[in-house]
Amino acid sequence: MGNIDWKNLPFGYLKTDWNIRCYFRNGKWGELETSSSEYVNIHIAATALHYGQEAFEGMKAFRGKDGKVRVFRWNENAERFRRSAAGIRMAEVPEEIFKEAIWKAIRMNERFIPPYGSDTALYIRPVMFGTGAEVGVKPAKEYLFIVFVTPVGPYFKEGIKPVDMVICRDLDRAAPLGTGHIKVGGNYAASLMAIEKAHQAGYANVVFLDAKEKKYIDECGPANFFGIKDNTYITPESPSILPSITNKSLNRLAEDMGMKTEIRKIPIEELNTFEEVGACGTAAVITPIKNIVDIQTGKIFEYCKDGKPGPISLKLYHKLQAIQHGDEPDIYGWTDIVI
Repeated sequence: MGNIDWKNLPFGYLKTDWNIRCYFRNGKWGELETSSSEYVNIHIAATALHYGQEAFEGMKAFRGKDGKVRVFRWNENAERFRRSAAGIRMAEVPEEIFKEAIWKAIRMNERFIPPYGSDTALYIRPVMFGTGAEVGVKPAKEYLFIVFVTPVGPYFKEGIKPVDMVICRDLDRAAPLGTGHIKVGGNYAASLMAIEKAHQAGYANVVFLDAKEKKYIDECGPANFFGIKDNTYITPESPSILPSITNKSLNRLAEDMGMKTEIRKIPIEELNTFEEVGACGTAAVITPIKNIVDIQTGKIFEYCKDGKPGPISLKLYHKLQAIQHGDEPDIYGWTDIVI
């Protein structure tokens, strides 16, 4: 693709050649189909439009120095996708269909895979929604599974940089016994008001608290939260947090770096004791946090006082990226070669 400026590619949507589709009808999944259209025809009474039957995943493929194209822990995404579908009573996509659709989408859009060293990736978006018509509140009988891809630049143009966040007390992303632990669109819709308010106030994102007691750290915008202190990598325990595959990977890397790891409740007051804090997810891998502001109490929890990411966060970031790009041996079996 000679007309793509890889060095200035934004983190956004760019049309590619093909997307892969598969319908669930009459109690079974059909054959994979290819389409060059960016649109779908959907019934006006489809459950996705009325009752929120929709789930998605986010993944990346990377071209390595050796020219090979790798995907990262796709089977974890496949498993989480099935859990999300089950959580809102949709048909579950079998792992073999999930994999075949992803492999096909990558290979058929190979010319859009960014070159090695451009700090870019091919973003992969599997999505599924209820297409069957229902007026009563019940699951659809028909579903559409789609995989589309798009080349994306770095989440932050300036590279990995610390940002300011604000604690959100007046809005909840998800209820403790709700859908926070699965990747469905409703969770993100519920977070938009809080995130937009934070952006308008000059913050990069929000730190959500637990919905029940407002005492503990929950999600960090659309990502997982982590804190580092006393050579320990700590992440919150909560029934409403989406288990991040990036976070799971960073947890393992931290252990292998000789750190202790803990998954437990993190009270707000503990923010004052961390040496480094950040958010982690597929898009940015790690977003270091410079300040967390609690407007209600007037407290400001400060990190990265020199304006640079903490040394442990930076080490974890580079280690994970090296594995994803094939720059270091993948001793964990996390990557699969597609091309």
